[in-house]
Order: sequence, then C-alpha cells, then structure tokens
Amino acid sequence: MSRSEHSEQKLSEEFREHASREGSSTRTVDHSRLDELTEHYTLRPNRWAKWRMYIREPAAEFLGTMIMILFGDGVVCQVVLSGNTSVADSQKGSYLSISFGWGVAVALGVWISGGVSGGHLNPAVTLSLAVFRRFPWWKVPIYMFAQLMGCLVGAALVYANYFHAIDLFEGGRGIRTVPGTASLFSTYALPYLTNVSAFFDEFLGTALLLIVVLAVTDKKNLAPNPGTLPIALMITVLGIGMSFGMQTGYGINPARDLGPRIFTAMVGYGSEVFTFRNHYWLWCPVMAPFLGALFGALVYDSFLFVGGESIINSPNAEARAHHLRAERAARDCYPQGIEDVV
Repeated sequence: MSRSEHSEQKLSEEFREHASREGSSTRTVDHSRLDELTEHYTLRPNRWAKWRMYIREPAAEFLGTMIMILFGDGVVCQVVLSGNTSVADSQKGSYLSISFGWGVAVALGVWISGGVSGGHLNPAVTLSLAVFRRFPWWKVPIYMFAQLMGCLVGAALVYANYFHAIDLFEGGRGIRTVPGTASLFSTYALPYLTNVSAFFDEFLGTALLLIVVLAVTDKKNLAPNPGTLPIALMITVLGIGMSFGMQTGYGINPARDLGPRIFTAMVGYGSEVFTFRNHYWLWCPVMAPFLGALFGALVYDSFLFVGGESIINSPNAEARAHHLRAERAARDCYPQGIEDVV
C-alpha cells in the first residue's frame, strides 16, 4: 500500500472513530479536525445526494414560493379574519401589516432559494430572464411548475391553519364565498375597477418589480451585497403594496395567484374562482404580470444594462466583423516559427 493510500485509510478510520465518539458525547466537536477528515468528500457522498443534485434548483423554487405564500397569505388571513369579533376580540393588524408581511414573505423566500436557484419565485421573472438574459429555456417549465406547486401547497397550509376562523368569518361550517374569503388566498379586483384598468394595474406593478429586480442584481449599478439582496426586494414589494396594492391586491406574480386559486377551487369555492368577472384570473393576475415583466426587462436592458448576457447587447454584424479583424491582428503580431531555446 502506498503512503498516500495508507494516509487516506487512516483519515477515514479516524473520521469514523471521531464521528462515533462525538455522536454519543456532549463534548464540543473539533470542527477543524472534521474539516481535515472530510476534505476529500465529493458533492455526491451517497445515493440521495446524487438524486438531490437533479432536483435541487426546482426544490429551492418550491420551498421559496411555499414560504412566500405561508407568510403572505398568512398575514392576509390574520388581519382580515381578526376583524370579525367572532374570530378575535380585536383586529390584529392593518393594511400596513399586509404590505410589510408580503415584503417579509418575499425576502424570506429569496433568502431560502437565492443561493441555489437564483430565487426567481415568480414565473414572470423566470420568463423575462429567459427572453432577455439567456436563462436556459429548458429550465423554464421546470421552474414554473415548481413555483406553482409551491404556492399551492403554501396556500393549503395557510388554509389548514385558519380553517375554523374562516368558518366563523363566513357564518357557518363549510360556507365559502367568492370573492369573500377566496380573496384571502388569491387576488380579486375591487368592484368599480374595469378589467382593462385591473390589467393595467397589474402590468404596471410587475414592470416596476422587474426594473428593480434587474437593477439590484446589476453589478455595474448599485447592486447590494448578495446577502442583503432580499432586503432590497422586501423594500420593493413593500413599496408596490403601499402604492399600488389597493385596487387589485398586487398579485404581480402568476404563480402567487394561480396556485392558491386552484387550491380554493379544490376545497369548496368551486369554479366561480375562475369564472369571476369573465375569467378575470387569466387576463389580470396571470397575463398582465407576464407582459409587465417583459416590458420592465425591456426598459432596463435597453437603457441601463450594458452586460453581454442581455440579448439587447448582442453584437451586430459590424461588431462581429471588427472582433474577427482584431483577433487576426493580434495573432499576426506574434512571430511565427520561433522555437524555444533551452
């Protein structure tokens, strides 16, 4: 056995002995020694780790959106349901609480998923990055499905938590009304607002969101430290909610609206969640955010972004020809046929 193999075997034995000892002891773990013993470990130390590598990104989007809905829909339920004296003695919060709650929800979702999947949490963001920033198209449906399911599961957990409060608020067990308590989970425009106006509201809010998202991730702009990026996004969502949230509920995220909407249809609210105001759900909280996000990305990349990853900054024929000439000129500067002299 070679010296290196003997050393590796010895380290392996020491690690097993160390792990066994520390597992049954309350003494402080020697992390420096553990680092030395595990320095040769791979990214796939076992079978589960191998499969995890394939699902890690969509799992991050799923968990991120689920957390976002848990805190977002959770704060809406607490504020609205507590306004009924049958549910609580006094109202627990206000519209400002909802705005702050959604800001916190987005920040926590991005903190959970950002380092793994990029923290899109929004199909409109994913589509815009694919169109303008060359995000792989094959990942787009995977991300969108994970986001939709995360929002659906998040809404289910919130519903399970506030089930009895919803019964009291509605006036009886199993009574479910649209928009009524359905609006606790998805967005419904105020009665006076036309569908065109609601579309514009969601379009504008999502365009603003994308402009800020691209700005705070632009290294040639005033991008914050990656660890504090969620705080910038929290401020953005807080501002959108406080400025444009009254009329449509500022969905600004197709998955955030559609996932919980599908869930409400499954638990007693029925098909009315889709037929409400001539299929309002399709044009305002789904299509408007997609188009608004694309418009916001177009504006930012056209006027401010100078990075090469944007299709707006793709070199034209003249620039490509200039690059080829520069390459040939640089190559011709080197003497040909010169051998190394020892």
